[in-house]
Amino acid sequence: LEKIQLDDIRPSSRKYPYIDFRPNREIGNEVLSVDGISKTIDGVKVLDNISFIVGHDDKIAFVGNEMAITAFFRIICEEIEPTEGSFKWGVSITRSYFPHDNSAYFNGHKENLLEWIDPYAKEHTETYLRGFLGRMLFSGDSVYKSVEVLSGGEKVRCMFSRMMLFGSNMLILDQPTNHLDLESITAVNNGLSAFRGNVLFTSHDYELVNTVANRIIEIKPEGCTDFLGTYEEFAAQREKQNLML
Repeated sequence: LEKIQLDDIRPSSRKYPYIDFRPNREIGNEVLSVDGISKTIDGVKVLDNISFIVGHDDKIAFVGNEMAITAFFRIICEEIEPTEGSFKWGVSITRSYFPHDNSAYFNGHKENLLEWIDPYAKEHTETYLRGFLGRMLFSGDSVYKSVEVLSGGEKVRCMFSRMMLFGSNMLILDQPTNHLDLESITAVNNGLSAFRGNVLFTSHDYELVNTVANRIIEIKPEGCTDFLGTYEEFAAQREKQNLML
């Protein structure tokens, strides 16, 4: 330490995206109620009688079978129908969905980033659009890049730019940190932690799950387990239960 010269320390060249979800509308008393949802895919029952109610301040991490979680998210986002059961959104809820597979948003698209994001915006000036793309590190001439040549990580950052435009008070995210570097994962963590709305999400990133979620729902073959607390507390309780068996 005595040999270190401050002049020799170079500033970090790492750039962090800035994720800031700002809901345009406050959440009412009713958010989401799920009643007995089941789903069979290719003859396999992936969801079996899933029921729960989302509270006003809930940020829920879903753990368990990935196919089942993706199917559940697609059901509540009205992309597919449940085999059985129903769900109901509160009248004040506006939602944004980050899908597990974003290929439908990019495959066959030849427009540049500005042209791609424009339909999702309420204002259509280049300055306004650049503001949201710039938060995700698309600046200068990079906004004229065709979306069909974007890397996996760049496509994910485009999806976050799109979501920030909506001003939703409910975020549904299916593996949002896939393809992202550490700086971008940190930005996602910060953005979701600070978000003043509801979050339903699943992720392989332990830190993200443990710091964002205040409730854990485990999707199991016979239904679901609903735990109020952090993932660390959930894992500790499950380990305790296993020791007692």
